[in-house]
Amino acid sequence: MLRIRYSALTVVVALLALAGCRKEETTAASPPAGGAPASEAAAPSPAPAAAAASSDLVGGGRYLVVVMACNDCHTPFKMGKNGPEPDMTRLLSGHPEGLKMPPPPKLEMPWAMVGSATNTAWAGPWGVSYTANLTPDQNTGIGIWTEDMFIRAMRTGKHMGTSRAILPPMPWDWYSKMRDEELKAIFA
Repeated sequence: MLRIRYSALTVVVALLALAGCRKEETTAASPPAGGAPASEAAAPSPAPAAAAASSDLVGGGRYLVVVMACNDCHTPFKMGKNGPEPDMTRLLSGHPEGLKMPPPPKLEMPWAMVGSATNTAWAGPWGVSYTANLTPDQNTGIGIWTEDMFIRAMRTGKHMGTSRAILPPMPWDWYSKMRDEELKAIFA
């Protein structure tokens, strides 16, 4: 009975959090009441409703990133007191740049793939793949990506939405089934 109550509570919490990410982001700002003349106006600040919608969008995206286990592969693992754990100081930074991997071991059935101790490098019948840096860094992350590029990448399984294939174990084919609002929240 207690397990059912906790399951129901978990579902309710998940639905409430997910509902937050489904709110449409508003971009129109309402003019201030009794506003200053245009010559005195500085750069317009976002309207409170737009700022709240943007905050909801980011919060909903953060929730989706957590429950969809993006950290499991895109945040390098380190050895903790209870075994491997995500190194949250390198949140979503992908495979460590300085970590050079040796050739993968030969796999024989029923083994189909193998992963690194950092959980950021994988080898299988497709070859070797490394998890991408998902931070907003413009040189090493996805900082130059547009929202459209991100959505196309998730829909097509192509890097930047147009180029090389996104390799396993990235489950882009499952994520391709997400709604645009959910992918926009994740990107935000």
